[in-house]
Amino acid sequence: MKQLTAENTRKLVDCAMGRIPADLVVRNGKWVCVQSGEIIPATDVAVLDGRIAFVGPSAAHTIGDHTQIIEADGRYLCPGLLDAHMHVESGMLTVTEFVRAVAPRGTTGMFVDPHEIANVFGLKGVRLMADEA
Repeated sequence: MKQLTAENTRKLVDCAMGRIPADLVVRNGKWVCVQSGEIIPATDVAVLDGRIAFVGPSAAHTIGDHTQIIEADGRYLCPGLLDAHMHVESGMLTVTEFVRAVAPRGTTGMFVDPHEIANVFGLKGVRLMADEA
């Protein structure tokens, strides 16, 4: 499920409602709510086709015969973080090497300002950077 479509959305809703089983359920984690700053204990997360379908106190209704279950045992569960302003080339790294450095620490997306590569190589440099990403 790369692109979110109306059909994919219906499947996610069906999973959240317990009408179809999740592929994966992570149970009993501490949810880091980045909107409120709260840590919400005893939280389950259900995943279908690589997307989160349900977050709440119990995902038992999403578990089927073939659902993989991971016991979080109170570990923290945090959504992917977005870096709102980044100059990748300032770190003297390629996009690939930058991602290798930040992804394990929770950054899953970023808004890149490629002004340095644009100043040196122009539009061709920006395209090269985008192609590598």
